[in-house]
Amino acid sequence: QVQLLESGGGVVQAGGSLRLSCEASGSISRFNVMAWYRQTPGNEREVVARITRAGIINYADSVKGRFTISRDNAKNAVYLQMNSLRREDTAVYYCYGQKEYGPVEAVRSDDYWGQGTQVTVSS
Repeated sequence: QVQLLESGGGVVQAGGSLRLSCEASGSISRFNVMAWYRQTPGNEREVVARITRAGIINYADSVKGRFTISRDNAKNAVYLQMNSLRREDTAVYYCYGQKEYGPVEAVRSDDYWGQGTQVTVSS
């Protein structure tokens, strides 16, 4: 069972930057997708950025051009560089991983979540 541990959250002024890290307790080489989600009170968790094992990257429209996701399989880690932060980026940020296993003809997957890290952007 792989555990995901986020770090790097904190309080930053609007316009500032933060870099979130997600370190896995085991190998992420079989993780087809790694992603960052965020959630604010009373709202559903939303995807911020995702990166596949093949390196395909997608961003939520609200963060395009400001956030950058990267993945380092050798270090079993995923990162989220957040620049030009806005108040509306304030949320708890979660690391997510989807691990595939089983034969090609019957692939299955498990979802993994970190415990979350708080990001607060002040004006």
